[in-house]
Amino acid sequence: MRMRVLIIGAGMLGASTAYHLAQLGAEVEIVDEEHQGKATLAGAGIVCPWATKADEPQWYEMYAAGARYYDTLIEGLKERGETSIGYGKVGALVVAEEEAEFDAAEERVLRRTKDVPEAGTISKLTPEEARKLFPPLREDMPAIHISGAARVDARLLAAAMLRAAVSLGATFRRDNVTLAMKDDKPVCIGSSGEVIEADEIIVTAGAWASRILQPLGLHHPVQPQKGQIVHLSLPGVATAKWPVILPMGSHYMLSFDDSRVVIGATREDSSGFDYRVTAAGEHEVLSAGLKIAPGLANATHIETRIGFRPAAPTIRPILGRVPGIQGLTVGNGLGASGLTVGPFAGKCLADLVAGKNLSASLDAYAPQGRA
Repeated sequence: MRMRVLIIGAGMLGASTAYHLAQLGAEVEIVDEEHQGKATLAGAGIVCPWATKADEPQWYEMYAAGARYYDTLIEGLKERGETSIGYGKVGALVVAEEEAEFDAAEERVLRRTKDVPEAGTISKLTPEEARKLFPPLREDMPAIHISGAARVDARLLAAAMLRAAVSLGATFRRDNVTLAMKDDKPVCIGSSGEVIEADEIIVTAGAWASRILQPLGLHHPVQPQKGQIVHLSLPGVATAKWPVILPMGSHYMLSFDDSRVVIGATREDSSGFDYRVTAAGEHEVLSAGLKIAPGLANATHIETRIGFRPAAPTIRPILGRVPGIQGLTVGNGLGASGLTVGPFAGKCLADLVAGKNLSASLDAYAPQGRA
């Protein structure tokens, strides 16, 4: 008899977990509520861990593994007929306003990409060479070019993984579910009061997971971190192959096939689920973007998206079985690294629940049990 697995939450992490479990032959059901502000629906992702300033060793190991796994993931989806994936290996330009910070970034990138083939070629570009690749860039900014970096449209990639899971036999439905304990095991209850049977429950509900886990007596320490992300249009300009721009701060830029340039993003802690575009948020993002790429000043504003990143108390994600509760696994807390780490972390959760050898140890990311 096949193991029946219920996955609550169909963002990047949940979709990946479902896709990989379906490949392993599990009977998978995915339940998702269409919340406003889902991080995956708002996110424009960058796969380039090698430039980050963050250096917590175990977290960085997972971050780098996420980038390394992307080639395998994309190849597998294409073999299953998925063509609308939203992924492009366009390279990245690492820039900095201060010479010392630029030199530190160059040293860090070179050190981290040594013997890392997925990072591609690393080269130092003059301001003129950098602007040939990303024309709106400021005229006085040299750059470090990382050819193996990529950009991701999160909503397209998550949808592709869900379609692939369904093609392998998984089922997907919209519902607002709750959890309860019955005979010392967690059970899932649908909005109509029906019990959804499962041998294993995996909660990958992002910023909303705390609400779902609370009835089990679990204090899940993940809070929403609001991000406001500005989308601009340059009508008639071919932006599809423009590289990602990585200044050495919390903001970034990337482009897509439809003459669209994205500037992100605010990081607003203690925001709750305030689903509003604010004047301060929009000003912050546009000011940061135009300071680096003044050539975007005449672009057309299309929209500002809002996403609530699931932010854990530390940079480490929360991944693994919940101590003391049989049949319950949690994947959460990926924060701003979610679009790089999510697909690989989903594979790890699938292997964990299916009893397979893990591609990476999850010991350092174990969730808390009941108090």
